[in-house]
Parts: sequence; structure tokens; C-alpha cells
Amino acid sequence: MTEKSKREFDIIVYGATGYTGRLVAEHFVREYGDSKDAPKWAMAGRSLDKLEAVRDEIGAPADTPLVVADADEMASLVAMCERTKVVLTTVGPYQLYGDALVEACVKTGTDYADLCGEPGWMREQIDLHHEAAKASGARICFSSGFDSIPFDLGVFMLQKEAKAKFGKPAPRVKGRVRAMQGTFSGGTAASLTATMKAVAKKPALIPILQSPFGLTPGFEGPSQPMGLVPEYDKEAGKWAAPFIMATINTKNVHRTNFLRGHPYGEDFKYDEMMLTSAGEIGEKAANAAAEMLKNPFGAKPPKPGEGPTAEERENGFYDVLFIGIMPDGETINYGVKGRYDPGYGSTSRMLGETGMALLDSKAEGGVGTPGSFLGEDLVKRLEERAELTFALED
Repeated sequence: MTEKSKREFDIIVYGATGYTGRLVAEHFVREYGDSKDAPKWAMAGRSLDKLEAVRDEIGAPADTPLVVADADEMASLVAMCERTKVVLTTVGPYQLYGDALVEACVKTGTDYADLCGEPGWMREQIDLHHEAAKASGARICFSSGFDSIPFDLGVFMLQKEAKAKFGKPAPRVKGRVRAMQGTFSGGTAASLTATMKAVAKKPALIPILQSPFGLTPGFEGPSQPMGLVPEYDKEAGKWAAPFIMATINTKNVHRTNFLRGHPYGEDFKYDEMMLTSAGEIGEKAANAAAEMLKNPFGAKPPKPGEGPTAEERENGFYDVLFIGIMPDGETINYGVKGRYDPGYGSTSRMLGETGMALLDSKAEGGVGTPGSFLGEDLVKRLEERAELTFALED
């Protein structure tokens, strides 16, 4: 195994010819260019011709290294991992194409980050590789995009502020999406389809998918508010509807708490919902939103490789409120906001900066989360390089 400090590259963007991988590569071109702190990075994928075309289309330097690797060829993945300190992968659904790459990274002690929102597969990888990754030093960092960075780090930062103000963490936190504009891509639709097929073949995945503690093997916390039914949220002063990404985000928030030794407490309760408005109009909107979640992609789901246009990405945004509730009823509010379409424009920036933060991290290896490995260091990078804001609110 090549020593990490002697490897040829800092970061390889694997899947750079795909829709989201291309956006990640664009982030490095746009954000770092020829700057002094630019990482040594490369683009990887199955086809050299396609890699060359994308390199030229996004305006990357002509000498940007290109690496050919195939998700079905373990030898090529190991060879790729031996050349870099960090692999950023957008090649999903990960339950179909991710097994070999995670294994290769664990074997070679290479750090890894992805955009996975597939908790059944994530739990399988935890069970298979957590101890081996600790031994090799590989940090396997799932869910390094809109699921679940704003939520994982939003709770992390709120609890930091709660400890500063109250001397202890908030035992109850609500994640409430105040506003969001963005679209689904074919990759998101394909991941959900793959998950449904996996459940049909492996019924043992059902309790993992259903439990907020599905990613904390050996620990089962208190009964959690599920956020599955529209309700009036008195702390927010508005009606709230179920949020489609809550099932993955809540699991990652609990895994961060678990891996860090329960700094939020072992009695910690957390849920996520989307806010509408107050009064009867808000109630109707919340009920309508809940109905839409039964078929989030509509009659014609997008195909893999499809996604929002450049204009749609540019005009997208999100605004998430976190409400910490103390035992005496006192509250503390914290906001996380992002520019750009959350699932792609912002996600590509988040994945890129997760890779940069991993380069500087001293965290031990294992299968974890952005919050467990990187915490506040990643928050600073996202504010400086990805146009997210994290702030205490009145």
C-alpha cells in the first residue's frame, strides 16, 4: 500500500463524465484554478474519450490528469485508489455500483466521500467495513451533499451554541425546511428505485430503513418523533409537512452523535419537516405536500444523467431552521442557508469541499459522516468556498 503522503494526487473525482461528477470537476476548476492552495486533482471514469471531452467542455487545463477506472473492475479501482489521498464518487446508485470502490478505498487506506442517500446499503457497508477502515485509516464519508450536510452540520452547530448558552445540549431538536427551490435528477429517482428493489430481495433491510437508529448498530435511543403526518408546529408558528429526505438525514444525524460519543446526549430526539404557513392556508398546503410525497417524481421520472438546467441550478436555494428545545421549554434557533439548486448546484460544491476538508482532517478511519469526521472544519470551508451560511438566529 502506497503511503498516503507520497501519492500522486490529493483528490480524484470519479464519475466526472456524469451529470453531477461534471459539476464537481467544475467546482475545482472554478474555485481553485491555479491558486496556491489548489489540490492536485484528477478526473476519472470509464471512457478516456468522454473524460477528454468533459475536460475541454468545462475549461479545465489541458494537462488535467485523466484516470480510466471501471466500477466492475476491482483491479482498476485499486490502482486508482493507490494514486490518490481522497476519492470523490458520484457513480450511483451506490448499492449498484459502489461496493467495489468502498472495498478498494478501505484496502488502500484511501479517504472516500459520496452523495449516498441509500441507508440500507450504507448499513451494509458499516457492518462490512467499519473496523477494517479504522485499521487502514480510510475515512469512508457517506452523504456528503444536500443529504445530509446542511442537516448533519446544522444540528452539530446548534448543539455547540446550546452548550455555550445553556451549558448542555438540547435534548430535542427540530429540523424545519423553511424554503427550498430545486429539482430532482435521474440519479435521485434511480436510487429510490434501486432501494425498493433491494428491499424486495432483502426484507431484513426494512427495519433498518424504518428506524432512525438504522445506522447506529448496537445503540437504540428513545422513541423518535417521525414527522410523517402534517402538524402545527408551535415553536415555528407554522404548519409543517413531511420532508422527503428526513429518513436519511435523521439517520445520519444520529450516527454523528453516536460516533462522537453522544455529545447531544443518549436521550436526544430529532425530526425533520417542511414548513408551509400559519392558519387554514398553511394546513391545506401541508396536507397537499404530504400527498405529493406519495409520488415525488410524477408520472415520468427523470432518467439517470438528467438534471436541472444551468439556469435552474443558479436560481435554486434552500433555507433550513433548527430549533433546539431545552427541558425547561427555552429554545435556541440556528439557520443554515445555501445558494444554488440544493441537489446539484450546491451538492457538487459540498462534495468538493468535503474532499478538501478530508485532506486536512486528523480524524481516525472508519465509516462515518461529514459531521463525525469533519465538523466545524467543514462548516468553515462551506462558508468560504460553497456559499452556505451557518448562523445563530434570534
